[in-house]
Order: sequence, then C-alpha cells, then structure tokens
Amino acid sequence: MLKMQFMTRTPVLLAITISVMGLFCLPSTTCSTAADNKPDESANEISVDHIEPDSRGGKAYKIVYLVKAPMDVCWKFKTDFDNRFLVNNKYIREHHFISRSDNTVITENKYTNAPDVFFRWRTSVFPEAHRLDFVLLNPEECEQKFHSGSIQLEAVKEGTRVTQTAYFDFWGVSLWAYNPFGGGMRDFLLYNARWEQEIVLQLKHRYAGETGK
Repeated sequence: MLKMQFMTRTPVLLAITISVMGLFCLPSTTCSTAADNKPDESANEISVDHIEPDSRGGKAYKIVYLVKAPMDVCWKFKTDFDNRFLVNNKYIREHHFISRSDNTVITENKYTNAPDVFFRWRTSVFPEAHRLDFVLLNPEECEQKFHSGSIQLEAVKEGTRVTQTAYFDFWGVSLWAYNPFGGGMRDFLLYNARWEQEIVLQLKHRYAGETGK
C-alpha cells in the first residue's frame, strides 16, 4: 500500500534531492495545484497544502487527489499490503509485509533515497470508515523524530477522492517542505499521487474480481 510517506534521511535532505513543494510559502500559506485549493476531479487535479503541524513541532501536509476507479477497487488496492507493485514506484527499493493482527498491519520499506535502513510502519485499518492510520515505529533509526498520518477514501461521482495527511519532523524538515525546486515535498507528493492514479487503473480488474491484470 502506498502511503506517500517515503522521507529522505538527513544527508539527502541537505542536498535537497527528493520530493515536492515547488513554490515558496510561509507556514500559514496554502500551496495547491488547484486555484481554489480543491481537486478539479474532471481534470485529475491534485491539491497539496501545508496544514497546522503537530504540537511537538515539525511540518505537516494534506494532499487530495482523484483516482478514477470505484472506491471498493481503491480500498482493495490501499489494503493490499502483501504486494509486489510498490517496487515499481521510483522511490521504493524494497517492500515487505511483516504481520497482521486484527486491524493492525506491520510493513517495512526501503527507499531509494535511504537504502541502508528499513522504515517500519504500523497501519491501522478501519474498513467501515475507509480510513487508514499510519505511524513510523522506528523514527530514530530512520533519523526522524516522529512521523504519522492518515488516509481517507471517499466515493465521488468521478471515482474516489483520496485525502492524506501526515505529521513529521527531522533535521532539515523546513528545507524539504519549502524547497522551491525539484526534490522537495511538493514534487514528491505529486509524483506519488500520479503514480497511484495510473497503477490503480492498471490493476483495477484484479481488485474488481475480473479476469486479467
């Protein structure tokens, strides 16, 4: 399952070489791909906003985007934790399903920008609400102070609206969050949203229970 929470470690952040924030913004300013800060579903617009950070500090974002597939398909995609497709994402080097107990799933990822450490994630699954809550279990090992968030799915006329929020802190976080060039938070989030929009369509027959890939 793609959560778009694939942060760099400190050395890469210093070089400002990953992800997504394309424009300079003050902490109170919204940066969005849509003029009204809402996704234009007919055009697959994606909105990326700064939101109030955690009380412990750091930064936070909200990204909203449309996937042109039914919500049951998107939900099955999001909760397919034991998968191979995640390594097709350019930021993901390895993905491993570790365990599941009731509604709690543990997974581990290695990222191309932090190839020497596994990020271990705990995801709580709430099927009736179509919501996922995630938290990084080994932040110190990953050179972070904390990292958590949620993913909410909502059925809309054009398909499924996905809203993800995340709260995180690490050394150099402001450089990454407000990087005006490629390699910042905005670029990273836009890439992952577009990647998901495409791969869900490629796999939707599988999740719809139809024959074919």
